[in-house]
Parts: sequence; structure tokens; C-alpha cells
Amino acid sequence: MPSCPECENNLDIELDEVEEGDVITCEECGTEFEVVGIDPLELSRVEDDYDEEEDELYDEEEEE
Repeated sequence: MPSCPECENNLDIELDEVEEGDVITCEECGTEFEVVGIDPLELSRVEDDYDEEEDELYDEEEEE
């Protein structure tokens, strides 16, 4: 069973039922992860992706 990269709690997911792009939430710490790879399972924090996009938009607005 995969574990949360943040708190190392076991994630309650079935590996054969997840697809790339699915969002998984850790029941222990509440962190959301997007499935970016299946074999092996790779997770990316949803907040990190959002923050990077938000920073890029902010930087573009400053340049104008």
C-alpha cells in the first residue's frame, strides 16, 4: 500500500484503480496529490503545482 509523501500515513487507494490525473487526498494530513505516474506510482502535491502557476501569472503581470 502506498504511503503519503508528507506524513507517511498509508494511502487508502487501490493501485489498479487509479489513473494519471486522478487527485488523491491523504486522510491523515489532508494533503492533495495528483497521480502523475502509474508504474511506479508517482504523486505530485496539488498545492505546489497551483503555487507555481500562480507565481508565473504574477510575474507576467509585473512585467507588463
